[in-house]
Parts: sequence; C-alpha cells; structure tokens
Amino acid sequence: MIIPVIMAGGAGTRLWPLSRKQKPKQFLNLLSPDYSMLQTTYQRISGLKWNKSILVCNEEHRFLAAEQIRKLEMASGTDIILEPEGKNTAPTVALAAHHAQSNVGSADGEPILLVLSADHEINDICGFEKAVSKAITLAKKGKLVTFGTIPSRPETGYGYIKSGAAEDEGFEVVAFEEKPDLKRATEFLNTGGYLWNTGMFMFKASTYLSELQKYAGDIHKACEQAYQKKAHDLDFVRVGASEFINCPSNSIDYAIMEHTKLSSVIPIDVGWSDVGSWKTLWDSSDKDSDNNVILGDVLTTDTQNSYIRAENRLVTTIGVNDLIVIESQDSVLVAPKSASERIKDIVTQLQTNNRHEHISHPLVHRPWGHYYSIFKQDRYQVKHITVKPGAKLSTQMHHHRSEHWIIVSGAAQVTKGEQSFLLAENESTYIPIGTIHALENPGLIPLELIEVQAGPYLGEDDIIRFDDRYGRS
Repeated sequence: MIIPVIMAGGAGTRLWPLSRKQKPKQFLNLLSPDYSMLQTTYQRISGLKWNKSILVCNEEHRFLAAEQIRKLEMASGTDIILEPEGKNTAPTVALAAHHAQSNVGSADGEPILLVLSADHEINDICGFEKAVSKAITLAKKGKLVTFGTIPSRPETGYGYIKSGAAEDEGFEVVAFEEKPDLKRATEFLNTGGYLWNTGMFMFKASTYLSELQKYAGDIHKACEQAYQKKAHDLDFVRVGASEFINCPSNSIDYAIMEHTKLSSVIPIDVGWSDVGSWKTLWDSSDKDSDNNVILGDVLTTDTQNSYIRAENRLVTTIGVNDLIVIESQDSVLVAPKSASERIKDIVTQLQTNNRHEHISHPLVHRPWGHYYSIFKQDRYQVKHITVKPGAKLSTQMHHHRSEHWIIVSGAAQVTKGEQSFLLAENESTYIPIGTIHALENPGLIPLELIEVQAGPYLGEDDIIRFDDRYGRS
C-alpha cells in the first residue's frame, strides 16, 4: 500500500518577499495562478493508487495547510501531523512512518512511503509515475530508494548523487556529494553518472525505521517517544512536544542514506526543480519574446532576461537586463538574477533589525477567515477583516488596546461583556480595553468589517483567549 508523505515544513527564505515565516513558499501560488505548490504536489500524484496520505507541517501553518487540502477532493484522506518545531527531514519522515504503521491494517499490506516535498516542480507527470512504479519494485525488496534527476547544467545549488552499477530497476548509490563549486559541478557533468539529489524517496515504513534506529538511534528514540505521546486535536495529530523538541535535527541523507547498504537511485528526467530561488523559477517558467517572465500588472521597455512580478500595483521597467523585480503588498525586491541565492541575507537583516516583513504579509490568514492591515502607526492600526459564513473569532480580551468595529457588509453577532447583539451593514460598536468580547458571522455571506485599534501596544500577542472553537485557547 502506497502512502504519499508530503513534507510541508520548509521556510523558503530565498523567495522573499512573497515567501515568509507565516506563509512560506509551499502555500503560495508560484507555479499556477489557481493552486499553491502544496496543492500542485497533490495534483501530481492524483494518477497514482493511494487511499490515504500524510502531510507533516509546522504547527503554526496547520490551518493554512488544512484549508488548502480541504479544497482538493483528492486529498480528503489526508492525516495532518504537526511538528512543534522544524527538525529537518529525518525526524519528519520518522513521525510519518510511525503513523503509517499505526493506521494501516495487515489486510492492506505493509505501508510503502512515497516521500515528497511540498515545494517542488515536476513537468513530466507521466515520466514521474513511471519512475514511481520502478521504485515500488525496489521498495518491496527492502531498498531505500531515492530519485536523482539527470543534470542539464553545472548547478552549484543542488547536492549530487553518484550512481554505480545497475540493479533491478535502478542503480546502486556510490556516494552523496555536497553542493559543489562551479569547477566541481562542471566535472560532475562531464564525468557522467552524477545526478541532482531531489530529496524524494520511497521505502517501506519498517525499513526506514529499522535503518534510522541503526544509524541515528537518538532520532529514532525521540520520534518514537514523541509519537507515543500523540493526541488528536480537531483534524490534526499532535505529537509529544517536549519529546520532539529534544530530537536532534538532521536530514535523511546525513542520518541514513550516506551510511545504509540498502540505498538505490532511480534516474529521472522529468523537468524537476526545487524552486529554491527566483532564478530557478525564471529557469522553469514560460518566457516572452524578450526572454522575460512577466506576472501581474507590468509594463516594460527595452527589458530582457528578467523575472518581474507585480502582486498589487503597476510595475514598470526601462532598459534593464537579467533582473529580478518582485513587488509585494509591503516590500519590493530588485536584484540581479545571479544574486538570487543571496536573498536570504536580506531576511537575516530584517531579523537582526527586529522588522516584521520576513514574518507575515499585511494579509494574514486565520481559521475563521483573514485580515488585511491597511495602515499602522504608533498607538493605532486599521484592519479590514473578513469572517467566513458560520465562523467565529475566539472569545478574548486585550490589556493594551481598544477596538472600534464598523460593519461594511454582512451581519455580525457581537458579544461585548454581558451584552450580545446583532450588527448590520453601516452599524458599529466600541470594545473598551479589558472587555471580554467575541465576533461571529451568523449569515450565509462573508462578513466584512473595518477594525480600528487604539492603544500603547498593538501586537497580536496581546490576545487573552477564553474560548476558541479552533483549539487556540
């Protein structure tokens, strides 16, 4: 029985300013105008035979992941495992392996895991399915199978796999190579037999756990203990927080694949990319007659070989070449394509300067809907809030701010202290500091309102929750 395991815990800092801590690249529509990279990953495996999948993501992304999966009928049989904090791929897959073994009956056969990242691109779906079919044969024989893509250029941004003699449907793994410099990458390409390491795998859950215990026993023990302490919360599986936080952080490659005697690699040529930077996104995107990738409201004159993306307003360029130009709601990035790997340096600067632009967008998603920060200054902030039909914000209070609510459309059921009343379009109310309050949309259409906050501190951590249907209290 195949169980897809989708790893959705990456940070994607090199795709700033669109990818941010609270909404990293796997949840963005980077490859499709209509679907996120996570959703595209599920669409990619729709032709394979599977009944249940496992998604592993960071706890703070749980509602975002659940909402995106909810919109895909094919992903309805997905179990979502929450990691208290990121620990790299070896612990992530260990949790998924324990979960697969605990939830697949003997009549279904031993679970075989197809491990995929939620932020990759594959263009040749038919070729990918054929490679998976080959991998199944090897996995059933107890092999730890990895997929290596045939390199098209001397790439310094990927690790490499050196393949050896043919065995069954694949090849033996001779060595894993770190990301090389340009000279060594060119040697790999000229020598042949070297493949880009995709970070995709297939193996029996039992084989993986056995090899993990052999070569990284501390990770195996911590993940086993964390999974034993699991608890179900709404649609999520929460593992033991303290046990998992104490788990060492390591990748599958370092923890197992560089040591095991059971590894095999299947070469693929399916248009794979890890979409790790704006340059790789330019490489894989359709281009116009000037070799530009243009997205959004963009006008260009004498512009070539560039990636230009406008999210909210008009962007214009004149006389530029080989540039990345990304306009987001609150930030603009301009850089040569050759510097796309260095964008994480900007993110580091934002962190050092205690800025917020690497953490969240002005548009912030919540399980009840979303809000957009229209304007913020010292002591006051204006938000546009949208509440989904039937949804309710937590019953809460604030120590440092008051709030004014003005209903723009829809109906609002308001709790304010001991009062409970209905507000309609063009009506408003005032929530004083320290007043327990709640907001609910009892209608059939989205509730839209403007919230004006005033006070000495306006941070999102000034929320004391007393009751919450989404398990956040």
